[in-house]
Amino acid sequence: MSSRIDAGHPIAGGLGFLALLGLCAAYVQGGLVKLTDFPGAIGEMTHFGLSPAPLFAVLVIALALGAFTLAASFIALRYWQMPAGQDRFMAANSFYEHLGLAGGFLLVALTDLTSRD
Repeated sequence: MSSRIDAGHPIAGGLGFLALLGLCAAYVQGGLVKLTDFPGAIGEMTHFGLSPAPLFAVLVIALALGAFTLAASFIALRYWQMPAGQDRFMAANSFYEHLGLAGGFLLVALTDLTSRD
């Protein structure tokens, strides 16, 4: 008895969809929040020193996945420039979580590109 299922099986498709949704959930939610609260998105860009803030807010909404995740980590989570303590610890954790998510996006892309017939 095998515990594997065929890639064309409906369960595989459903699990794949849920996995991708889970991977992207924070970015879908973040993009929607910025889209529905554009002044807040501009305020966030201003907070991180990105200028012109409206342009960066639009780019963040449009590019809310992999590339932005990696770039934002290097802009907003520069833990290596912070003094030792709780804030540095939290920023370092967030930085590496975002790095892991960017790696997950790359893995999804690689898997998709290499699994096509």
